[in-house]
Amino acid sequence: MSEESERLAKALIEFREAEGISVRELAHRTRLSRATIMFHESDREGPPTPFAARRFEEVLGWAPGSIPTASRETTDLELPPDSSAVTG
Repeated sequence: MSEESERLAKALIEFREAEGISVRELAHRTRLSRATIMFHESDREGPPTPFAARRFEEVLGWAPGSIPTASRETTDLELPPDSSAVTG
């Protein structure tokens, strides 16, 4: 487990314990799936997506951008990098 993944896992578990809430309740608060919560609380390594990282930062009270992410997200206004060959 990377240092960042371990830090996030520990923070999520400690937050749930301090709040006295379940994985299900944390999923509700973050608007993420229970599977996503359990994945990031487990000993599996892998940074969250930018969307999940923002949700975790909000619920944990961390500064935006403080959680390293897996990859860059696309928005409705931009196309994925390899879609340039697809037109019309």
